[in-house]
Amino acid sequence: MLRLRVSAPEGQEEKMVSALGEIKGVHRVTDDVDLLNGEKVLTADLAPFAADAVMERLNGLGIQPDHYVIVREELVAPRMGPGSAVEPEDGFAWIEVVGEARANARPVARYVALMAIAGLIAGLGVVTNNTILIVGAMAVSPDLLPICATCVGFVGRRLGLAWRSFGTLLFGMGIVMLVAALIGLGVELVISPENPGKDYLGGLGTLARVDYSTVLIALGAGVAAILSFETRAANAVGVAISVTTVPASAYFGVGIGVGEIGEAIGALVVLGVNVTLMILTGTITLFLQRRFAPHRRGARLT
Repeated sequence: MLRLRVSAPEGQEEKMVSALGEIKGVHRVTDDVDLLNGEKVLTADLAPFAADAVMERLNGLGIQPDHYVIVREELVAPRMGPGSAVEPEDGFAWIEVVGEARANARPVARYVALMAIAGLIAGLGVVTNNTILIVGAMAVSPDLLPICATCVGFVGRRLGLAWRSFGTLLFGMGIVMLVAALIGLGVELVISPENPGKDYLGGLGTLARVDYSTVLIALGAGVAAILSFETRAANAVGVAISVTTVPASAYFGVGIGVGEIGEAIGALVVLGVNVTLMILTGTITLFLQRRFAPHRRGARLT
């Protein structure tokens, strides 16, 4: 459930209450007084799907962005069914999704650090043929976030947001590749100099091959990614999404580090196919939700 708080300019309280009451999904509109300046403050419970319409209505009334706030509140009890005053959270607020996408469209320090750690763990997993380390790297990697932010940018026709997010994704994958390449080079020249040319890539050679499973996994991962992004379940689904990105990136890096250029190029192709298909299906999934969801038909994609 969402909660709206908005300052009502003097003389416009009734007009604002009437406008909010016309929007489906708005309940329990109440008023209070801001003791600091004496302004009236309206509050209301919002179903997630109503948030976009509420923002449009407030903007239409000339309410400035710094005069209202919409926050999310977790509903504990009671659990109501459709048609009740408090509706179940059967959807997402587009403004919330866009806000989350903006927050993850740039390579902040935490993102860079986690991608570097993922590259370290995955690189060691590749050279030691240890699938447990590969899974651990997938759990650490936050690459789900810029992938979903890219989809949001495309669906919302915010190309600047889409390209910033995609650039952040590529930057993160580059960090994984660089760290994994250093791992491969270090193993080849420092840790095992007595055994040059050892095949460090043979155990996980499937990471450099595109087959039907690669395509199917990437298609499903894109749908799962955007659904988890909407419902704030990104951490739980991130491992499943990273199976299509982190292992291939680390394999490419290790391949470069140990001089297996052919194998590295194969992994790069796998990575490209995975990322392209994930963004494609994620974008299609989000577009269909915005287009055909019962409460959003006719809503603007802004």
